Amino acid sequence: MVLQRMQALLAQLYDAPVEHGVESFLVTDRATLERYVGAEAHRQTDEQVFVVEDEQGVRVGLFLDEAVLERLNRSDPLRSLEDDNLHDYCTALEGVSHFHYLIWSITRRRNVSLLELELQAEVDKYASAVALFTRQRQGQFPHSLHERLFHAVSFLPHLDELSRQRYQEANRHAARYCRWLEERYLRARRQRPELWLAELRRFFRCSQQGKMRMVGV
Repeated sequence: MVLQRMQALLAQLYDAPVEHGVESFLVTDRATLERYVGAEAHRQTDEQVFVVEDEQGVRVGLFLDEAVLERLNRSDPLRSLEDDNLHDYCTALEGVSHFHYLIWSITRRRNVSLLELELQAEVDKYASAVALFTRQRQGQFPHSLHERLFHAVSFLPHLDELSRQRYQEANRHAARYCRWLEERYLRARRQRPELWLAELRRFFRCSQQGKMRMVGV
C-alpha cells in the first residue's frame, strides 16, 4: 500500500487525482520487465516507467525493484521520513511521479516529453518530502533537504550521454525553481505555505514550455 499512499500524497498536493492506481500497474520482477521492454530493462535501475505497444494496445507500467519495496514497508517514510529511508523514498516517489503525471497527461490528451517527466519528478520529490517532513516534525522546516536532493546526487554509470544530459538538466532546473519557492514562501519572515502550494499546482499544470519559463529558462 505504500505506493498507493505516495500517489495519494501527490494527488492531494497538486489537487490532481487520476482514475488509475499505480499498484495495479506495478512490476517488481526484472524478468517480467525484460519481456515488456527488452534491452531497455537496465539491470542497474531500481525504478523504470515503461510505455510499450502490443497487439492489445498500449501498456503502461512501473517497475520497482522488490527489495526497495520491502525496505519501504519495513521503514515507512509516510509515517517517518528519515535519513535511512530517504533514498528509497525518492526512488519510489520518482516512479510514482512518472506514472501519475503520465496518466494525468494522457487523459487530457497532452504530449509529454522525457525531460518534462524528469523535471516534474524532481519537483515532486522535493515538494512531497517537504510536506512530509513538516507534517511529521510539527512544522519544522527541513533545511538540509534541498542540498540532499539536488546537490548530493550521482547518476547511474550506464546512462548514455543524452540521458545523462536530460537528468542533469532536470536536476539543475528543479533545484533553481525549488530554491526560489523555498526562499519566497517557506523561509521568509512571513511564511506563506498556501502560496507555495498554489505555485506548485500552477507548475504541475504547465506544459514543458511553461515549466521552463517558470524555472527561468
